[in-house]
Amino acid sequence: KEVAGIAAALEKQTGCPAQLMIAQWAIESRWGEKPVGHAGYFGIKRAARHTKFCTVTTHEVFTPAQLAAWNRQHADKPARVVETLQDSRVRVELDDQFADYDSLDASCKDYAWLITNGAPYRTAWRRYLADKNVTTLVRSVAQIYATAPQYAQLVIQIAGQQNLLNALNAVHGESGQIPA
Repeated sequence: KEVAGIAAALEKQTGCPAQLMIAQWAIESRWGEKPVGHAGYFGIKRAARHTKFCTVTTHEVFTPAQLAAWNRQHADKPARVVETLQDSRVRVELDDQFADYDSLDASCKDYAWLITNGAPYRTAWRRYLADKNVTTLVRSVAQIYATAPQYAQLVIQIAGQQNLLNALNAVHGESGQIPA
């Protein structure tokens, strides 16, 4: 309910769909079980705008070229191959730096900023503003946001779950409108 309230308010302020935010929060934080500090809420990689960060071991799916590029750029902390997949991609474990936040609210605000203003998502966001198609936005964001092959489908599935919709309806119903 807490994340639903924050997501609904941020949707009103920024236009970032609450369903997308809550679904990605659910995946990235395992429904609020944050692994380190507040970094686990969205798994946002450290950027110049972040004053706090932490190093977290994460799992990614890379092509051989992506693996080689990562290992070149991070010679001091190379990726560890966990599994080779049928399509020649590899599942790896690596240590990476993620933004850390003082609160769930701060994490959600940064996520909304990233989706609505971040350079990697600019084309997807502009398309969304024109067509308001959340599914298309999810698919476009997922291609950049995560390396997991079925990430977009998982976001779409969770965004449509009744518990998520009930939480948003409850937030809207408490005051008759989305909280400010």
